[in-house]
Amino acid sequence: MVATKPADFRKGHDGLAALVKNELHKDPFTGAVLVFRSRKAGLFKVIWRDGQGTCL
Repeated sequence: MVATKPADFRKGHDGLAALVKNELHKDPFTGAVLVFRSRKAGLFKVIWRDGQGTCL
């Protein structure tokens, strides 16, 4: 999934996962790859669950 609105890049993997759960009403721990962009769209953060934990 790709976020269309800029995300707060001060958030870590827990904060971004909470954003997915609260805003999109989706489970962020299903193994989907989640992509977030910065305000200027020059930076990206990607989180996913690999079975052992969440990777950022």
